[in-house]
Amino acid sequence: MNTLLTIETRNAVLLKMAVLLEEERETIININKEDLDAYNGDDKSMYDRLKVDDSKVDEMIKSVTHLASQEDPVGVERFSFKHDNGMQVYNKTASFGTVLIIYESRPDVTVEAAGIAFKSGNKILLKGGKESLRSNLKIVELWHAALEANGASTDWVEYLQFNREETQAFLENPTQQVDLMVPRGGERLIAFVKKHANCPVIISGRGNNFVYVHPEADLDIAMDVIINGKTAKISACNAVDKVLIDKNLPNKEAFIKRLISKLKEFDVEILGDAETSKYDEITQFESDDIWYEEFLDYKIVIGEIESTEATVAMINKYSGGHSSCIITTNEAEAKFFMENADTAAVYHNASTRFTDGSQLGLGGELAISTDKLHQRGPIGLQHLVTNKWYVHGNGQIR
Repeated sequence: MNTLLTIETRNAVLLKMAVLLEEERETIININKEDLDAYNGDDKSMYDRLKVDDSKVDEMIKSVTHLASQEDPVGVERFSFKHDNGMQVYNKTASFGTVLIIYESRPDVTVEAAGIAFKSGNKILLKGGKESLRSNLKIVELWHAALEANGASTDWVEYLQFNREETQAFLENPTQQVDLMVPRGGERLIAFVKKHANCPVIISGRGNNFVYVHPEADLDIAMDVIINGKTAKISACNAVDKVLIDKNLPNKEAFIKRLISKLKEFDVEILGDAETSKYDEITQFESDDIWYEEFLDYKIVIGEIESTEATVAMINKYSGGHSSCIITTNEAEAKFFMENADTAAVYHNASTRFTDGSQLGLGGELAISTDKLHQRGPIGLQHLVTNKWYVHGNGQIR
């Protein structure tokens, strides 16, 4: 059993990690090029998540540096109570113990998600995808160097080089204590972990995010939000896949044609319902099941809808529970939408691309949860804790 490292040691390890990432920047990028060259798939979003360049390394360094500056999330008093019999009762945050992070392609997870879990006082088990193995092993090597430089055991960060069968066996019957599992990846990975895990799982769910253009929308804002949400980063779970345009939108036809033109500049495939497929460049989809799909590609569905209420019902039926947005100047309609759309983040006149721990003030994220327990949306440093009760007495019995 690893006893909790002091906050001073945890911070020192994180700061050393920042130094090592800078020193090894070129080596990390070159090793990552080997992973990229070896990748033989045609999944654009997978390739995008796999790639490490200077800006990705900058983000890794920024992440661990920011984490080191944050208050200790462990031991924070949440509740206190003085019992009639004189006992003093406290409830304080506590680390989970050991956190297993299973992820696809993204070497930055090996720094950012692991860093959050480490700062929260947890031992980290990492199981990355085979496509990023070289990059991940190099980064774990840096974790071990940072730990050793501060007199801490390298057991605090462990990489599991398992194939699929070995991973399944470990999930079902771990050879060491695992207190929490966090899958980071597509729906198949999440379903695999949920099926086989024997401990709590934080579901970092699918996106399939919706934007609704209300009749009182500022159309320039609508255009910017849709284009940014769809094209800025297709591999992100906060990207936009569905656009619902109110049938009563003034100048609806001109707006849709302008939107089509702008999307085509980015080579986005546009699908639509019976109403919107009347426009050139929009192909009618074959089944309503497409409303459930997360694309992670240059692909979008544009449909017409009759009201805010109908939009909310549509989102609550089909979306991944991640993010949704209304474009309107009507505050009452925005309030109704935001209170009733059942997604982890709701937006009024802003891009869904902001559903991200660093963008929402958390300094980073372990995952974006679409579960409602124990934390919803981006899971930051302060959320990756459980709690325990401290009861001080002097012989009280019941």
